[in-house]
Amino acid sequence: MPVRHTDPPPAPSRAPSSVPETPARTRSQKVADSPSLMAIVAIAAVGVLLYTVFLFDFGHRGDWPAYLLVVVAESFIVVQALISLWTILSSGHDPRDYTFNEAQRALYGNQVEQTMAIGIGMRHAEMQLNDFPITVDVFITTYGEALADIRKTVEAAVAMDGAHTTYVLDDGKSAAVRDLARELGAEYVAREGNAHAKAGNVNHALSITTGDLFVILDADFVARPDFLHETVPFFADPTVAFVQTPQTYGNLRGLISRGAGYMQTVFYKFTQPGKNRFNAAFCVGTNVVFRRTAVMEIGGIWQESKSEDVWTSMKLHERGWRSIFIGTELAVGHTPETIETYTKQQLRWATGGFEILFRANPMGRGRALTLDQRLQYFGTATFYLVGIAPGLLLLVPPLQIYFGIAPISQDVPGLTWFFYYAGFYFMQIVVALFTIGSFRWETLLLATASFPIYVKAFANALLRRDQAWSVTGQKGVRNSPFTFIVPQVLAFVFLLATSVVGVWQAQLDRAFSLAVFWNILNTLVLGAFVVTALKESREIARASRELRALRRAGREPVGEHDEKVVTPVLPEPREERRAVAIKPVTPVPPPRPAIAATQAVAAVPRRHRAVAVRGPAPRPATRPTPLPPLRPAAPRPPAPVLPSQSGPPSISGPLPGLPIGGGPGRARRSAGGPRAAEEPEPRTAPVPVVPSPRRRSASGADLAAEVLSFSGDSFSGDAPARRRDRRSR
Repeated sequence: MPVRHTDPPPAPSRAPSSVPETPARTRSQKVADSPSLMAIVAIAAVGVLLYTVFLFDFGHRGDWPAYLLVVVAESFIVVQALISLWTILSSGHDPRDYTFNEAQRALYGNQVEQTMAIGIGMRHAEMQLNDFPITVDVFITTYGEALADIRKTVEAAVAMDGAHTTYVLDDGKSAAVRDLARELGAEYVAREGNAHAKAGNVNHALSITTGDLFVILDADFVARPDFLHETVPFFADPTVAFVQTPQTYGNLRGLISRGAGYMQTVFYKFTQPGKNRFNAAFCVGTNVVFRRTAVMEIGGIWQESKSEDVWTSMKLHERGWRSIFIGTELAVGHTPETIETYTKQQLRWATGGFEILFRANPMGRGRALTLDQRLQYFGTATFYLVGIAPGLLLLVPPLQIYFGIAPISQDVPGLTWFFYYAGFYFMQIVVALFTIGSFRWETLLLATASFPIYVKAFANALLRRDQAWSVTGQKGVRNSPFTFIVPQVLAFVFLLATSVVGVWQAQLDRAFSLAVFWNILNTLVLGAFVVTALKESREIARASRELRALRRAGREPVGEHDEKVVTPVLPEPREERRAVAIKPVTPVPPPRPAIAATQAVAAVPRRHRAVAVRGPAPRPATRPTPLPPLRPAAPRPPAPVLPSQSGPPSISGPLPGLPIGGGPGRARRSAGGPRAAEEPEPRTAPVPVVPSPRRRSASGADLAAEVLSFSGDSFSGDAPARRRDRRSR
């Protein structure tokens, strides 16, 4: 979807008694269906092939060192260009089929009119698929982000249409975040340690919750109210494992943020939609909805890589599950704004991609993927090699300026070389202009200046060096940008000196060569990146001076995440709230007392105890009817049990339960199927009620009425009359 400089979208206006309509077709969807796109992509593909033939014709070869650099670098680009063009041609497919539309129409059953009649909107309306009730857990993963960003995300998540429970999974263990969750009506969960980073955080949450579906949102992605309405109906198809939505950014203000955001425009507008045709659309870590039983079948979210999203997607596809990507913008977040955050983000992403290439090569033997899926995942695993290509090409002009080593033979006419070279790159620009709608020079700048990041990521994956987890937009002390761009600064100085030498040679020879022009262009690009680092460094220095001044005045600001919570902490009892009834109903027994603290500590293994704060939104205590079978075509082997945050995926055994997912007596689900039999929770003994002998043989309804009469007058309007009747008897 298009990346726009906008704030998070407001709640869509709609009539109070209507279901949200399907969003209108966006420009990218119209372009994807355009016959002109097919023609332009076809011409671009021809240009790629012609340039490849020209480049690999040894009759055009110049000197071997420069020629090999060009061949290796351009090979990376050619392979990615062909895979991308092939995928873009398939992007016109709309995954919203008849099954989706029917499921969306019946998502709230006959509750919509009743829910609207009492004026509470659709937030608490129970959802159903194929006439079976569905429950949803929303996981918001946090790790030191600014409290203001977390507040916006939690508020939006809690306010989403459809009954759901929101959990704040705080690996930062912040007391401020805990209090914020309590204030906004979300559950708060903190685990012991931070093993396996985000993947371990989500897996721990899966071990203590029971929702049929679960949503993952990063702490800085604000969801629209209709997020569940637009994604949950896809799960009416029992083969769908997850539904992914695009990442859209609302902070495109600086050069780094604009470049980082625009770099993903084509991916979310055309590449991911095209992968739907091959059942190869993969998870991107946020703004995604998973089917719990599908994830449990592969042992949980993959924990052995920092790119847990792509690895998890590939494991699900190997088991035959389907994935869906929709281009509708349903959440707006933050892209990196500083060189530090951009460098850490790209390093983590690239390391994860190269790990797939080296440790689970999609083209290797033993991969249970279709040919289309193999090619798509191979393109994903090798994508960041394109980022290394500019670093190789930067060396070509200096070789010619200092040593006279040229990649192309001097016998090849310049116009011939320019025809093939321009035919390749010019058509790539035309495709970008047609699909995106404009040329983004910030993307070109970052793509050229980021080659040291991808070289380091390649070495990390090859040598299996662990890459520390980093958070986009994390709150804390900012480091100097020059700490992270030493190779870029050295390259800029080298190219600047080379440009001076090249201009001096051109004046002596009275001929301005293409190598000199090429080198000057590279120098300007890296120079713009260094200037951006200088501006950022001045901002950091100014912020440091202001902080020192506050400290001298004794007014140092108190950090939002200074105070830490201590684990384990038992869930606080949630106050039961009576739903507003549409019509008079038969009184029900009062809720059972909360579990005793000592019993809860003994019942929960130490490694699974968590900090939990109950939110006010109640969930059903029981689910009377199980979901339909996930895969009617063929039975599946027993699902492996989700590992703990510190154990390998092969650990087996029952999942430890923790009374955090719902009220007392909530049904628990085992790893082997969609639902298991209800397991009542321990409870304290209620106040004894001794009915009369005549009442002992009465019906269950009479006995319930007798119990309610002792529980208070809130369930029975004639309780005083009942007590007078008992006294007379």
